[in-house]
Amino acid sequence: MEHRTHRRRGAVHTAEYQYLLERLREARRQAGLTQVQVAKALGRRQSFVTKCELGERRLDPVDLQRFARLYHKPISFFLPGTRKR
Repeated sequence: MEHRTHRRRGAVHTAEYQYLLERLREARRQAGLTQVQVAKALGRRQSFVTKCELGERRLDPVDLQRFARLYHKPISFFLPGTRKR
């Protein structure tokens, strides 16, 4: 009997989500903050920030809003196709 493991390609692997992750890292760097500083400001562990930035933890809209507020960025900064003209 052949055993196959099928893994569904999740939204985390889409180009759009990868764009969001890159912008998340970029926003933190632009804010001049380390992952440790971000974690402390959000009341979370540093591993939470790392996992969010790497796509190991799926970002929910509330978390994204908290990051955006901390980095002084509009939500649109993180989304593809919404760059300022």
